[in-house]
Amino acid sequence: MSPKEYLQPLKTAFEENANPSKALQMKAYMRGQYEYYGIASPERSVIFAEHKKNYGLIPEVHLNEIVTTCWQAPEREFQYFAMEMLNKVSKKSKPETIQFYEYMITNKSWWDTIDFIAANLVGSYFKIYPELIHSKTAEWIDSENMWLQRTCLIFQLKYKTLLDTDLLESFILKLKDAKPFFIRKAIGWILREYSKTDPEYVKNFVRNHSLSGLSRIEALKWMAKKQIV
Repeated sequence: MSPKEYLQPLKTAFEENANPSKALQMKAYMRGQYEYYGIASPERSVIFAEHKKNYGLIPEVHLNEIVTTCWQAPEREFQYFAMEMLNKVSKKSKPETIQFYEYMITNKSWWDTIDFIAANLVGSYFKIYPELIHSKTAEWIDSENMWLQRTCLIFQLKYKTLLDTDLLESFILKLKDAKPFFIRKAIGWILREYSKTDPEYVKNFVRNHSLSGLSRIEALKWMAKKQIV
């Protein structure tokens, strides 16, 4: 099956389920950066599942071409499809797959794709190839690309007891004075998530380091709710 044959039924399904008024709302929510068919998450899930049932996962022989085509499509639903399908085969990632994830992170970049790629695709990849974590994240953290840096901060979001606190600390201390909202928010987010595993560590870290107000509030939010702080 060629890339065109694989993607045409998906495009048809998107067009048949398009909601123009919802599309305008979704575009506005993303600050006008992307076009949409206007298909909400529950409906997208049904379309994706039906496509997978009828046409299978992305054929490995055409994986890069199909995902790249999805990434270059104007409508954001194509990017969501590519991420979801890649996530289903993420445990079969090859060492060179990280280069493709990097392409996805640095193109059409916004929080809705970055957060999924970081926590799911990159997070899974580094569990398979932990020996590549330090070299690759060292590139990203020094890249001055906000989205690569955010990925460094949150790829361990689902690691729980496996989270490398020394590595995370090095990222946070390098970025804690950064101005971008998405960096300050990510610092708080990863600390908040890790507080569910080790609240004492997070309390001590926040107490002993000068973080932005946003990072600090986000880091302590879950513990405050649970009255742990």
